[in-house]
Amino acid sequence: MIAQQDDEETPLLQQPEQPKAKTPLPWDQFWIILLVEMPDFLSSGTLAPFIPQLIRDIGVTHGDESQVGHYAGILQSSYYAAHTLTIFHWGQLSDHIGRRPVVLTALLALIISMFAFGLSKTFFGLVVSRVVCGAFDPSTSIIKTLLMDITDATNMPKAYSYMPIPWMIGTTVGPLIGGSLSRPADRFPGIFGRSELLKTYPYLLPCSISASFIFITWLVAYIRLKESISTRTTLWELIKGGFFGQSHSKPRQPSSDIIVDPRETNPGEVQAKPLPLRALLTSKVLSTTASYATLGLFQLGFNSVLPVFYGTPIELGGLSLDPPRIGALLAASSIIQGIFQLFFYARLHDRFGARAIYITGVSSGIPIVVLFPVTNALARAYGIGMAVWLCAAIQLTLKTSLIMCFPCLTLFIRAAAPNRASLGATNGIAQVAVAVARIVGPASAASAFSYSLQEGHDAWLIYYFLIAIALLAVGTGLLLPRDPSIWEDSQ
Repeated sequence: MIAQQDDEETPLLQQPEQPKAKTPLPWDQFWIILLVEMPDFLSSGTLAPFIPQLIRDIGVTHGDESQVGHYAGILQSSYYAAHTLTIFHWGQLSDHIGRRPVVLTALLALIISMFAFGLSKTFFGLVVSRVVCGAFDPSTSIIKTLLMDITDATNMPKAYSYMPIPWMIGTTVGPLIGGSLSRPADRFPGIFGRSELLKTYPYLLPCSISASFIFITWLVAYIRLKESISTRTTLWELIKGGFFGQSHSKPRQPSSDIIVDPRETNPGEVQAKPLPLRALLTSKVLSTTASYATLGLFQLGFNSVLPVFYGTPIELGGLSLDPPRIGALLAASSIIQGIFQLFFYARLHDRFGARAIYITGVSSGIPIVVLFPVTNALARAYGIGMAVWLCAAIQLTLKTSLIMCFPCLTLFIRAAAPNRASLGATNGIAQVAVAVARIVGPASAASAFSYSLQEGHDAWLIYYFLIAIALLAVGTGLLLPRDPSIWEDSQ
């Protein structure tokens, strides 16, 4: 930002002019962003219901039920391991070549990964398909950066009140597809019983349906999505600049296919350039990254344990639910959370601020975890009845406040960025930390759950682990300011 100049004719008590009205949302591009965000949730939601059964089918556990959670955690963590190694570079690359080509590449990788997952017959093949998806799928990070590009501080909370729509649809439709269409030859013999392909690959159908929708999304993005930054750097110029030290930050005049914030192109103002990594590691960026990492560690740990808990036999500490019921529960949870954020997030943000919402959300992780053993104890005593379903409903409802933490942290990331030209790289730093946490989260939480089920071990070990992470997330959240605008005003 350009420092204001002192003016002798300016009254001393005059305050800087503040915007009186909120900037309208740019719906011509915003609806495409909503659409492009959906495939990531749809694909993960499709896989979640049948992953425990798939692991049993391929025989990697050799009949040991307590090892299902361990391998499910490895499968999830393999995605985030590859994601960690590439996400910052994708974000930095998008600052130079643009967001659009990176998003289109991500969607193509997701399509290939879904087909590969449905055709895999070994655990190694499943891991490879998730690694490919993780290495080439920066969509979540880049889409958030896209949203930062086309919004400002006045309309960004309102934009995030709509962001649950693709998440709600993806995490509702995905589990229903994965839960109801897995093993179709066995479940619907009258329709699919003669298909040798679906008998050989019983999980190909739900993966193919999700991949087909993602391909439609890719076509829409290819035709309608505009670039949100102004740059003329080609990939070849960027490679030459990296290897031979040549400059590659060349601004160009905006065209009709590029969205440019007019506030960034004032006459006489020097256009900001993307900063190197060292210049991005400010205290603001690091504190926001710490909060993002601990939140991701808890959220992914919880999400990896939840379907395994549902599918584990009651006598071993779970609820003995089948994939259709697991899918229905996850879908219902997504609907509740999406509707709540759609109608109440912007109002709560205006009333309480981003930091208060974040602290409340991560604090709700403690009762969420406590409900795991309580629900299993009720199932042991009374079977799967009203009390069990009530506890499950309360747990999934409390998860709503946890989900609302993510848009709050995105506001802090935008405020922490040293300049607008480095939004992609700044967001990439936060996503690297989250990806590292998500490598540790699913594998450690699912493995701790499996370990706690084994005879002679403390059955509450997994719950101690998750509560400790929730407390750590609360601690890092206290480092954030009351409102992101405090950071923006200080720049």
